[in-house]
Amino acid sequence: MGEKLVTKRRSLSLDHFTEISKGDLEKKIIDIISDKQIVSILDGGKRLRSLLAHLSFKACTQGNETPGQYQRALEGGVVIELAHAASLVHDDIIDEDRERRGKPAFHIKRGIANAILTGHKMLITGFDIALRHGKEFADLYVDSWNKIVNGELDEVTFNEKDLEKLKKISTKSQIFEAYYKIIDLKTAVLFSSACKAGAIEADMTGDILKVFADYGREIGLAYQLADDLVDLVNGEIIESVIIPLLNRIENKTNKIKTYDKKEIKKKFAKNKDKIQKFYIEEIKCHIKTAEELSKSDLIPSSPYKDLLMDAPTYIINRMLKGINVTV
Repeated sequence: MGEKLVTKRRSLSLDHFTEISKGDLEKKIIDIISDKQIVSILDGGKRLRSLLAHLSFKACTQGNETPGQYQRALEGGVVIELAHAASLVHDDIIDEDRERRGKPAFHIKRGIANAILTGHKMLITGFDIALRHGKEFADLYVDSWNKIVNGELDEVTFNEKDLEKLKKISTKSQIFEAYYKIIDLKTAVLFSSACKAGAIEADMTGDILKVFADYGREIGLAYQLADDLVDLVNGEIIESVIIPLLNRIENKTNKIKTYDKKEIKKKFAKNKDKIQKFYIEEIKCHIKTAEELSKSDLIPSSPYKDLLMDAPTYIINRMLKGINVTV
């Protein structure tokens, strides 16, 4: 079995760990998900969140878990993938995206009604599995999804044509806080929950759960910042991203400035280097915090603890590879 191969290795690499973890997770998905539509939606994902859950689990057990515990942890990873993929199905409808993971988005193939209901079914399936993993795991699932939905609602409100959200914000520092709130709820929450879930699966309690939750959150913030940077470099202008950035970089007053779409493109082109520099600095800051958390004395020493240290940079550089940037 994959887990035995990993635990026998004295020196682990993230590439090898990722390969083993992803392979075992794919088998588990096929094992426990019978709905072909859901399996097709899950196909092709990077599995970053479940990878972090698996790594957190291994760091807590030091690789000494039983085969049964390992399989249960993999099942917990499927729960995380179900929640994440369901959010993507609904995202694609809201954003009117036509592609996902290099293929037509699910709502393009099956229609909006089918996509909405299948997304709901994925969430129910995930919750059903989560309940079998205990109240703490199930509570984490519900709380995470609630925060993700609130993040999506904030982003939808921000992106409305009349930008009513801006009218309720009085200073440029507040508009930037609103941007960070969106990426925290929309992305960082699930990274945080994934790491905490892995520790819960290893029967951890107390302060170590917060260490893993904070560790995952910092990676999630860095990941979404990297994702936004990639979108901007590739010419995708998102108002909830670019307006706070332009206010922070260009606006010399503390009063919020709004921009029409033509002006946004011109201002972005003018400030492209400053914006990229800002992103890289912010990303590095979150990576450093995650690395410090991975050194916590609460986490037992093992090769898996070393991988926790390497994972933030590894994950972010995979995201930034498409624009030839490394951190």
